[in-house]
Amino acid sequence: MRLLIAIIFPWLGFFTIGRPLAGIICLILQITLIGWIPAAIWSVYALSQYHTDKKIDAFRREQTR
Repeated sequence: MRLLIAIIFPWLGFFTIGRPLAGIICLILQITLIGWIPAAIWSVYALSQYHTDKKIDAFRREQTR
């Protein structure tokens, strides 16, 4: 679901992962029609990094047990 949001509403994707400042910058970029594609790519990339960070945190917590 977040991936679909990141493609259609890139700025909203940043708000769902807890990065409101990046969301505002992305919204400004998205306002222009040409900026929509870079904003969507940036949002999808940030979403993938968010998932990677969550996996790394879970692994570290598992290793400290």
